[in-house]
Amino acid sequence: MQGEPGLGRYFEDFVVGDHYKHPLGRTITATDNAWFTLLTMNTHQLHFNDDYAANTEFGRQLVNSGLSVAIVLGISVSDVSQHAVANLGWTDIRLPHPLFVGDTIYAESLVTAARESKSRPLAGIVSVFTRGLNQHGDVCVSFDRTVLVHRRSAAARFPFPEAAIPITARP
Repeated sequence: MQGEPGLGRYFEDFVVGDHYKHPLGRTITATDNAWFTLLTMNTHQLHFNDDYAANTEFGRQLVNSGLSVAIVLGISVSDVSQHAVANLGWTDIRLPHPLFVGDTIYAESLVTAARESKSRPLAGIVSVFTRGLNQHGDVCVSFDRTVLVHRRSAAARFPFPEAAIPITARP
């Protein structure tokens, strides 16, 4: 049986108004938060110091907002940008509800626009509104995103290598 896996959408698959509930959720650990915070040179102790965080209005560690956006973006890749040429931009990033260490984040996207690319015949431009919800359904992150996405005809440009020995049976 031949064929491509069902991962991702090509430009032709996007329809304005389509709503994707992305299939994976992600629980954010203290290690995730500390590593991301320190890797990005963020020195705010609210993201890695339990004692400091306990004395704030939140009473516990907040997830770094950059990590919140990055995880929601990552969760959306399988539906929105698996076949992207490039991200073109993000706008209107909002963080309406705190996300805490130990919370699980889920994401959903709404296709808001799709048009052919004038400069790239093998791609189209897709815009989505994406939001991340915690395990209680609170919206913690939202943003608008525009992506340049390959057309299905461009898929042949990225072939899977042919094996020297076919996988007809185990050796």
